Amino acid sequence: MAKIFCVANQKGGVGKTTTTVNLAAGLAKVGQRVLMIDLDPQGNATMGSGVDKRKLEYTVYDVLLESASVAEARVQSQKLIDGGCSYDILGANRELAGAEVELVDVERREKRLKLALAEVDSEYDFVLIDCPPSLSMLTLNGLCGAHGVIVPMQCEYFALEGLTDLVNTIKQVHANLNKDLQIIGLLRVMFDPRITLQQQVSEQLKEHFADKVFNTVIPRNVRLAEAPSYGVPGVVFDPSSKGAQAFVTFAEEMVDRIKNM
Repeated sequence: MAKIFCVANQKGGVGKTTTTVNLAAGLAKVGQRVLMIDLDPQGNATMGSGVDKRKLEYTVYDVLLESASVAEARVQSQKLIDGGCSYDILGANRELAGAEVELVDVERREKRLKLALAEVDSEYDFVLIDCPPSLSMLTLNGLCGAHGVIVPMQCEYFALEGLTDLVNTIKQVHANLNKDLQIIGLLRVMFDPRITLQQQVSEQLKEHFADKVFNTVIPRNVRLAEAPSYGVPGVVFDPSSKGAQAFVTFAEEMVDRIKNM
């Protein structure tokens, strides 16, 4: 049975997509079967996984509207296969923006993704969902279908304020729509130990959230930032970089953590 995780944060620009694609590649590298789902109409996770979003026959849009199954819509990238970190991709493009309107009057609209994933549950160890920054019907579909939420965040003051909003959202979904939903952990990303404020916020996170803070810290790394322009995760683009090595370490920590869930 697959463990399904949303990568979510209501604050934009905190590295959700970078986290999703590199964790997917890291998990694949350590021998896990992975499906990555792009729930953002921008399709950045799709492109960052080596798939041209403009050439997709089916996308997550078709899955949500039940005009295609996950098995029909998923694809693989030759770039990932060549890089030894292959995972399946349920991609997205601008069509997905229309799903918000089209799902308004649909029965069980917030559970469309959950029902679709049930058909391929046994084929994967992990399903990772890249959520858009807003609390939309798309994000709600991700949260209703997931076992938990991975929260990437920068160690900055405003990030703490955004975290409060996200925690409240997760509590509401847990209470009303998905009793399985919980915060799996907070991932400190784009971390620069030379900045005193980041060290202070990091310590505050550990004091307040204790074991909900992952041990792995993702450093600020230029190779991770360059990788999307080549259409691959940083783990594939430069496996020897500090950022890539950190994500592989994070993948190993995730595997260990779910054993105790």
